[in-house]
Amino acid sequence: MRESGGVELGVGIGWRPELDLSIERMAGVDFVEVVAENIRPAGLPESLRVLRGRGLPVIPHGVSLGVGGAEPPSPARLAHLAACAQALDAPLVSEHLAFVRGGGVEAGHLLPVPRTRESLRVVTENVRRAQDALPVPLALENVAAVFGWPGDELTEAQFLAELVERTGVGLLIDVANLYTNQVNLGLPAVAALDALPLDHLAYVHVAGGYEHHGLWHDTHTMAAPQAVLDLLTELCARTSPPGVLLEWDDDYPSDAVLAGELSRIRTAMALAAPREPR
Repeated sequence: MRESGGVELGVGIGWRPELDLSIERMAGVDFVEVVAENIRPAGLPESLRVLRGRGLPVIPHGVSLGVGGAEPPSPARLAHLAACAQALDAPLVSEHLAFVRGGGVEAGHLLPVPRTRESLRVVTENVRRAQDALPVPLALENVAAVFGWPGDELTEAQFLAELVERTGVGLLIDVANLYTNQVNLGLPAVAALDALPLDHLAYVHVAGGYEHHGLWHDTHTMAAPQAVLDLLTELCARTSPPGVLLEWDDDYPSDAVLAGELSRIRTAMALAAPREPR
Protein backbone atom coordinates (compact mmCIF):
# COMPACT_ATOMS: atom_id res chain seq x y z
CA MET A 1 0.00 0.00 0.00
CA ARG A 2 1.70 3.21 -1.17
CA GLU A 3 -0.95 5.98 -1.14
CA SER A 4 -0.84 8.46 1.73
CA GLY A 5 -4.59 8.68 2.30
CA GLY A 6 -6.35 12.03 2.43
CA VAL A 7 -9.52 10.95 4.25
CA GLU A 8 -11.54 13.83 5.75
CA LEU A 9 -11.61 13.23 9.50
CA GLY A 10 -12.62 16.44 11.28
CA VAL A 11 -11.68 17.15 14.92
CA GLY A 12 -10.97 14.22 17.20
CA ILE A 13 -9.46 12.99 20.42
CA GLY A 14 -7.11 10.20 21.43
CA TRP A 15 -9.13 7.31 22.86
CA ARG A 16 -7.94 6.01 26.22
CA PRO A 17 -9.71 3.50 28.49
CA GLU A 18 -9.96 6.21 31.16
CA LEU A 19 -11.84 8.45 28.69
CA ASP A 20 -14.14 5.87 27.11
CA LEU A 21 -17.44 7.11 28.57
CA SER A 22 -16.37 10.76 28.26
CA ILE A 23 -15.74 10.33 24.55
CA GLU A 24 -18.95 8.37 24.00
CA ARG A 25 -21.09 11.17 25.46
CA MET A 26 -19.06 14.13 24.20
CA ALA A 27 -20.41 16.25 21.35
CA GLY A 28 -18.09 17.41 18.60
CA VAL A 29 -15.86 14.33 18.35
CA ASP A 30 -15.51 13.40 14.68
CA PHE A 31 -12.87 10.65 14.96
CA VAL A 32 -10.61 8.93 17.48
CA GLU A 33 -7.14 7.43 17.55
CA VAL A 34 -6.18 4.43 19.67
CA VAL A 35 -2.69 3.24 20.64
CA ALA A 36 -2.40 0.00 18.67
CA GLU A 37 -0.24 -1.73 21.26
CA ASN A 38 -3.00 -1.29 23.84
CA ILE A 39 -5.72 -3.27 22.04
CA ARG A 40 -6.31 -6.80 20.79
CA PRO A 41 -7.93 -6.91 17.33
CA ALA A 42 -9.88 -10.05 18.27
CA GLY A 43 -11.28 -8.41 21.41
CA LEU A 44 -11.80 -4.70 20.84
CA PRO A 45 -12.94 -2.58 23.81
CA GLU A 46 -16.70 -2.15 23.86
CA SER A 47 -16.33 1.63 23.67
CA LEU A 48 -14.46 1.42 20.36
CA ARG A 49 -17.16 -0.87 18.98
CA VAL A 50 -19.77 1.69 20.04
CA LEU A 51 -17.92 4.53 18.34
CA ARG A 52 -17.40 2.50 15.18
CA GLY A 53 -21.11 1.65 15.21
CA ARG A 54 -21.83 5.37 15.11
CA GLY A 55 -19.65 5.72 12.04
CA LEU A 56 -16.68 7.44 13.69
CA PRO A 57 -13.34 6.59 12.07
CA VAL A 58 -10.88 4.94 14.48
CA ILE A 59 -7.17 5.15 13.60
CA PRO A 60 -4.63 2.69 15.09
CA HIS A 61 -1.58 4.65 16.23
CA GLY A 62 1.59 2.63 16.74
CA VAL A 63 4.38 3.53 19.15
CA SER A 64 6.83 0.63 18.82
CA LEU A 65 7.40 -0.18 15.14
CA GLY A 66 10.69 1.69 14.99
CA VAL A 67 11.04 2.48 11.28
CA GLY A 68 13.95 4.74 12.22
CA GLY A 69 16.18 1.86 13.28
CA ALA A 70 18.78 -0.02 11.27
CA GLU A 71 16.82 -3.26 11.49
CA PRO A 72 13.76 -3.96 9.32
CA PRO A 73 10.37 -3.55 11.02
CA SER A 74 9.24 -6.62 12.92
CA PRO A 75 6.81 -8.75 10.86
CA ALA A 76 4.88 -9.50 14.06
CA ARG A 77 4.46 -5.81 14.87
CA LEU A 78 3.40 -5.10 11.29
CA ALA A 79 0.91 -7.98 11.41
CA HIS A 80 -0.57 -6.53 14.60
CA LEU A 81 -0.95 -3.08 13.02
CA ALA A 82 -2.57 -4.65 9.96
CA ALA A 83 -4.96 -6.67 12.12
CA CYS A 84 -5.90 -3.55 14.10
CA ALA A 85 -6.62 -1.68 10.88
CA GLN A 86 -8.84 -4.49 9.61
CA ALA A 87 -10.68 -4.96 12.91
CA LEU A 88 -11.42 -1.24 13.14
CA ASP A 89 -12.07 -0.77 9.40
CA ALA A 90 -9.54 2.06 9.75
CA PRO A 91 -8.90 4.54 6.91
CA LEU A 92 -5.17 4.58 7.70
CA VAL A 93 -2.53 3.60 10.27
CA SER A 94 -0.10 6.03 11.89
CA GLU A 95 3.29 5.52 13.51
CA HIS A 96 6.31 7.58 14.54
CA LEU A 97 9.42 8.36 12.55
CA ALA A 98 11.56 7.31 15.49
CA PHE A 99 14.42 5.18 16.69
CA VAL A 100 13.17 2.87 19.46
CA ARG A 101 15.54 -0.13 19.61
CA GLY A 102 18.83 -1.52 18.41
CA GLY A 103 20.49 -4.91 18.83
CA GLY A 104 17.53 -6.13 20.85
CA VAL A 105 17.78 -3.29 23.38
CA GLU A 106 14.68 -1.13 23.83
CA ALA A 107 15.32 2.61 24.18
CA GLY A 108 12.11 3.17 26.12
CA HIS A 109 11.54 6.44 24.28
CA LEU A 110 10.67 7.72 20.82
CA LEU A 111 14.11 9.00 19.90
CA PRO A 112 14.91 11.20 16.90
CA VAL A 113 16.43 9.63 13.80
CA PRO A 114 19.90 10.73 12.64
CA ARG A 115 19.12 12.90 9.61
CA THR A 116 21.83 11.68 7.26
CA ARG A 117 21.64 10.41 3.68
CA GLU A 118 22.50 6.89 4.83
CA SER A 119 19.81 7.00 7.49
CA LEU A 120 17.31 8.21 4.88
CA ARG A 121 18.16 5.23 2.68
CA VAL A 122 17.54 2.79 5.54
CA VAL A 123 14.34 4.51 6.69
CA THR A 124 13.04 4.56 3.14
CA GLU A 125 13.40 0.80 2.87
CA ASN A 126 11.80 0.28 6.28
CA VAL A 127 8.85 2.45 5.34
CA ARG A 128 8.37 0.59 2.07
CA ARG A 129 8.34 -2.72 3.95
CA ALA A 130 5.72 -1.35 6.34
CA GLN A 131 3.58 -0.02 3.52
CA ASP A 132 3.67 -3.36 1.73
CA ALA A 133 2.51 -5.14 4.90
CA LEU A 134 -0.41 -2.83 5.70
CA PRO A 135 -3.88 -2.98 4.12
CA VAL A 136 -4.34 0.80 4.44
CA PRO A 137 -2.11 3.87 3.96
CA LEU A 138 0.59 4.68 6.51
CA ALA A 139 1.25 8.12 8.02
CA LEU A 140 4.39 8.97 10.00
CA GLU A 141 4.60 11.42 12.89
CA ASN A 142 7.44 13.83 13.64
CA VAL A 143 8.72 13.29 17.18
CA ALA A 144 9.55 15.58 20.10
CA ALA A 145 13.22 15.67 21.00
CA VAL A 146 15.43 16.79 23.86
CA PHE A 147 18.63 16.30 21.85
CA GLY A 148 19.86 16.14 18.26
CA TRP A 149 22.37 13.74 16.74
CA PRO A 150 25.73 15.14 15.58
CA GLY A 151 26.42 15.09 11.88
CA ASP A 152 22.88 15.75 10.63
CA GLU A 153 22.92 16.52 6.90
CA LEU A 154 19.25 17.45 6.58
CA THR A 155 16.69 19.37 8.60
CA GLU A 156 13.75 17.39 9.92
CA ALA A 157 11.49 18.94 7.29
CA GLN A 158 13.96 18.11 4.49
CA PHE A 159 14.28 14.55 5.74
CA LEU A 160 10.50 14.10 5.84
CA ALA A 161 10.07 15.74 2.43
CA GLU A 162 12.56 13.38 0.78
CA LEU A 163 11.03 10.39 2.55
CA VAL A 164 7.60 11.38 1.23
CA GLU A 165 9.00 11.83 -2.28
CA ARG A 166 10.57 8.36 -2.21
CA THR A 167 7.69 6.45 -0.61
CA GLY A 168 4.48 8.49 -0.88
CA VAL A 169 3.98 8.01 2.88
CA GLY A 170 1.52 10.30 4.62
CA LEU A 171 2.42 12.79 7.32
CA LEU A 172 1.00 13.07 10.82
CA ILE A 173 2.26 16.49 11.86
CA ASP A 174 2.35 17.04 15.60
CA VAL A 175 2.45 20.81 16.10
CA ALA A 176 3.22 20.29 19.81
CA ASN A 177 6.32 18.34 18.79
CA LEU A 178 7.36 21.15 16.43
CA TYR A 179 7.00 23.54 19.35
CA THR A 180 9.01 21.20 21.60
CA ASN A 181 11.87 21.07 19.11
CA GLN A 182 11.79 24.84 18.74
CA VAL A 183 12.15 25.33 22.50
CA ASN A 184 14.62 22.50 23.12
CA LEU A 185 16.74 22.58 19.97
CA GLY A 186 16.15 26.03 18.49
CA LEU A 187 14.51 24.60 15.34
CA PRO A 188 12.07 27.21 13.98
CA ALA A 189 8.63 25.62 13.84
CA VAL A 190 7.11 27.94 11.24
CA ALA A 191 10.08 27.38 8.93
CA ALA A 192 9.45 23.64 9.24
CA LEU A 193 5.83 24.14 8.19
CA ASP A 194 7.04 26.03 5.11
CA ALA A 195 9.37 23.18 4.13
CA LEU A 196 7.10 20.19 4.78
CA PRO A 197 5.13 18.59 1.91
CA LEU A 198 1.74 19.42 3.40
CA ASP A 199 -0.03 18.02 0.36
CA HIS A 200 0.67 14.62 1.98
CA LEU A 201 -0.81 15.61 5.32
CA ALA A 202 -2.98 12.86 6.82
CA TYR A 203 -3.87 14.61 10.07
CA VAL A 204 -2.48 16.72 12.93
CA HIS A 205 -1.77 16.21 16.64
CA VAL A 206 -2.23 18.87 19.33
CA ALA A 207 -1.12 18.36 22.95
CA GLY A 208 0.07 20.14 26.06
CA GLY A 209 3.14 19.92 28.24
CA TYR A 210 5.27 22.08 30.49
CA GLU A 211 8.66 23.76 30.67
CA HIS A 212 11.16 22.75 33.35
CA HIS A 213 14.69 24.15 33.64
CA GLY A 214 14.56 25.43 30.07
CA LEU A 215 13.34 22.19 28.48
CA TRP A 216 9.84 21.60 27.17
CA HIS A 217 8.36 18.26 28.23
CA ASP A 218 5.69 17.00 25.85
CA THR A 219 3.66 15.16 28.49
CA HIS A 220 0.12 15.24 27.05
CA THR A 221 -1.18 15.93 30.57
CA MET A 222 -2.53 19.47 30.34
CA ALA A 223 -4.07 22.00 28.01
CA ALA A 224 -2.12 22.94 24.91
CA PRO A 225 -0.30 26.27 25.34
CA GLN A 226 -1.39 29.08 23.10
CA ALA A 227 1.91 28.86 21.22
CA VAL A 228 0.99 25.34 20.04
CA LEU A 229 -2.45 26.48 18.93
CA ASP A 230 -0.81 29.40 17.10
CA LEU A 231 1.24 26.83 15.18
CA LEU A 232 -1.97 25.02 14.31
CA THR A 233 -3.31 28.29 12.93
CA GLU A 234 -0.12 28.73 10.91
CA LEU A 235 -0.48 25.20 9.52
CA CYS A 236 -4.13 25.83 8.59
CA ALA A 237 -3.09 29.01 6.77
CA ARG A 238 -0.97 26.80 4.51
CA THR A 239 -3.35 23.89 3.99
CA SER A 240 -6.68 22.52 5.15
CA PRO A 241 -5.80 19.55 7.39
CA PRO A 242 -7.97 16.46 6.90
CA GLY A 243 -8.12 16.04 10.68
CA VAL A 244 -6.86 17.52 13.94
CA LEU A 245 -6.65 15.38 17.08
CA LEU A 246 -6.20 16.25 20.75
CA GLU A 247 -3.89 13.98 22.77
CA TRP A 248 -4.34 13.67 26.55
CA ASP A 249 -2.57 10.76 28.24
CA ASP A 250 -2.75 11.19 32.03
CA ASP A 251 -4.12 13.47 34.78
CA TYR A 252 -7.40 13.34 32.90
CA PRO A 253 -9.63 16.41 33.32
CA SER A 254 -13.40 16.76 33.30
CA ASP A 255 -15.53 16.29 30.22
CA ALA A 256 -16.05 20.06 30.15
CA VAL A 257 -12.32 20.73 30.01
CA LEU A 258 -11.84 18.26 27.17
CA ALA A 259 -14.76 19.76 25.26
CA GLY A 260 -13.24 23.18 25.82
CA GLU A 261 -9.94 21.99 24.34
CA LEU A 262 -11.72 20.73 21.22
CA SER A 263 -13.39 24.14 20.98
CA ARG A 264 -10.00 25.87 21.27
CA ILE A 265 -8.72 23.69 18.42
CA ARG A 266 -11.65 24.65 16.22
CA THR A 267 -11.12 28.32 17.03
CA ALA A 268 -7.43 28.10 16.14
CA MET A 269 -8.31 26.46 12.83
CA ALA A 270 -10.92 29.13 12.05
CA LEU A 271 -8.43 31.95 12.71
CA ALA A 272 -6.25 30.87 9.78
CA ALA A 273 -6.23 33.40 6.99
CA PRO A 274 -5.47 32.04 3.52
CA ARG A 275 -1.95 32.93 2.42
CA GLU A 276 -1.31 35.02 -0.65
CA PRO A 277 0.00 32.99 -3.62
CA ARG A 278 3.76 33.33 -4.09
